[in-house]
Amino acid sequence: MVNESEALKDVLVLGAGQLGMAVLRALAPRARAAGHRLTVLVSPASLTEPSGQEALERLGVDVVGFDLMADEASLAALFSRYRTVLNATGFVAGPGTQMKITRAVLAAGVYRYFPWQFGVDYDVVGRGSGQPVFDEQYDVRQVLRAQRGTEWVIVSTGMFTSFLFEPAFGVVDLDAGKVNGLGSWETRVTVTTPDDIGRLTTEILLAEPWIANEVVYLAGDTISYGELADVVERVTGKKVERTLWTLDRLRADLANAPDDVMARYRAAFARGDGMWWEMSRTFNRRHGYETVDVEGYLRSRLEC
Repeated sequence: MVNESEALKDVLVLGAGQLGMAVLRALAPRARAAGHRLTVLVSPASLTEPSGQEALERLGVDVVGFDLMADEASLAALFSRYRTVLNATGFVAGPGTQMKITRAVLAAGVYRYFPWQFGVDYDVVGRGSGQPVFDEQYDVRQVLRAQRGTEWVIVSTGMFTSFLFEPAFGVVDLDAGKVNGLGSWETRVTVTTPDDIGRLTTEILLAEPWIANEVVYLAGDTISYGELADVVERVTGKKVERTLWTLDRLRADLANAPDDVMARYRAAFARGDGMWWEMSRTFNRRHGYETVDVEGYLRSRLEC
């Protein structure tokens, strides 16, 4: 049995963006209580940003400036200093980066790895979805499963809850009072807030018995696009204009603009399969952790 103190030895978090900071806010107090230092890797350029450095200093974490564009051998040399690597970098470093990081982790002999898989169920989506980053994420899973030297934990979270309300995504337009359904009004999507992901990922990392070589599901909410429109009406107190964007239409939009990232996302999240899971399957529901659902998120957002 591995206790909490052992699990917190020599942990490196990659990235201090929205999700990375959520993980650090949850994990840093636990590391301090156990008497261990927690380290975060950030880009060298971010070391010159006073606000970001102040936030990390308040958390009491060690900061390493390192460029993820470095070659695999250089990454492996850095990772070899740590027992656990938790990857919260996202896709900002460009195509191929998640596979490179994964191979470097394995080459370094890291004991436990949490890859950047904080998204949809790539096992169900598979390859050929039309989303190149989804293909890479699926391949990362196969590489991890094909080896035995490093334990891994994949945390599936669905999309960030805020993304449902991202104007560029085009699903909810609060100002215009419009909701556009993707695929069908019954098509479902799983969403979770970054704060909930950070808090629950910390609980997964520290869970006893030890979680290893497993996909763990989280969810703040699993909701259909029709239910989403109902929530928007209930919270705003106004009727919304509902328009259905069929999968055929979205695929045609993508064919006309294959490099449009949001067109790719709309087509992906219209398919349903792999984009959602039942709340009953989730780590948070099974262990009694409360999460923020879509209605709670929207109410909080409109109160700000």
